[in-house]
Amino acid sequence: MIFVTVGSRQYPFDRLFKKLDKLYEQNILKEKIFAQIGTSSYKPKYFNYQRFVSPVEFQQKITSSDVVVTHGASGTIMQALKANKKVVVVTRLEKYGEHINDHQIQNNKAFSKNQYVLMSELELDDLGECINSLIEDRVFLKSWENQEPDSIINMIDNFIQENWTNE
Repeated sequence: MIFVTVGSRQYPFDRLFKKLDKLYEQNILKEKIFAQIGTSSYKPKYFNYQRFVSPVEFQQKITSSDVVVTHGASGTIMQALKANKKVVVVTRLEKYGEHINDHQIQNNKAFSKNQYVLMSELELDDLGECINSLIEDRVFLKSWENQEPDSIINMIDNFIQENWTNE
C-alpha cells in the first residue's frame, strides 16, 4: 500500500491528488493508495482518503505501507524513515498557494541528496516513475537507522551551507 500524507495545516495540495488520479487513469499506478488530504478541496476518484487521521491512525498507515509519499515536512519524513519505509517527497510550492514560501525545496533536496528519500520533480512530472521505482526496488535508498538525534538538523544545515551562500 502507498500512504500519501500532506499534513494538517491550512494549505491545500490539490495538484498532488489530481496528479495521482491522472496516474491511475493512465494505468501508471496500480498499487492501492490511502491518502490523508488535509485541507485540499480536490477529492480523489481512484483511491480512499480522509481529510485528517488521528496520530494513532497515522502511525498505523505508515507501518502498513510499502511506500510513503509526503510533502516536505521533516517530522513526517522522519516518522517514515524511522519506520524503515521507502519515501517519495513532493514539494509544496508558493506559486500554487500550497505554502507561504518554498522552504520545502531545500528540505526535500537535503534528504534526497543524502539518499534517504526520492524527491519528485517540483512539477511532479516524474511522480509515477518515483513511486514505481521504489515499489519495484529499482532505486537504493539509505536506511536512517542509528542516526544521531541532531543529524537531521546537521544534514539540512550542511546542505544549505553548500548550496546557498550569501552573495
